[in-house]
Amino acid sequence: MAEASSAYLGGGCEEKRHEELSPESVPPGATISRVKLLDTMVDTFLQKLVAAGSAGPHLPSGGQPVKQAFSWALCRLPRGRQDEISEIKEEGNLEAVLNALDKIVEEGKDRKEPAWRPSGIPEKDLHSAMAPYFLQQRDTLRRHVQKQEAENQQLADAVLAGRRELEELQLQVQARQQAWQALHREQKELVAVLREPE
Repeated sequence: MAEASSAYLGGGCEEKRHEELSPESVPPGATISRVKLLDTMVDTFLQKLVAAGSAGPHLPSGGQPVKQAFSWALCRLPRGRQDEISEIKEEGNLEAVLNALDKIVEEGKDRKEPAWRPSGIPEKDLHSAMAPYFLQQRDTLRRHVQKQEAENQQLADAVLAGRRELEELQLQVQARQQAWQALHREQKELVAVLREPE
């Protein structure tokens, strides 16, 4: 029975290798999907974890069943962790998010201008994102103000010109009034002279 249990406990514990994502198999300049990269990193971590634990605990003699149980747990560890990681990926929709990131990176390769990167300081990030917008708004407002000031200056010049014309008209009216009064006096004098008895 001990042999059967040891066969059960020790069997099926082979390391999985990801040959397709080894550095030698990826051509230079090619991009690796973030999902594949995450899977490879997790598998590599679990393999190294199993390799580090495969030395086994230091047990006193006669601890064979404990050692077999330890080996069995080590063999089951990657599979259990893999299931947990798969659940986390499904719950967080991680595969779709990573594929969306890959798509953003691919679309960004054709851009000439540098991409915006957050600095980690919210005030600085907000300033770098909002400053160009506010500067553009300021320039637009300045143009509107300059245009309005030019229109106001034209109106002020027109008002001043109108006032000058009004003053000239008032002077003309006063001059004509004075001329009419002088003519009226002369008429009265002339009428008075004509009415004098001879």
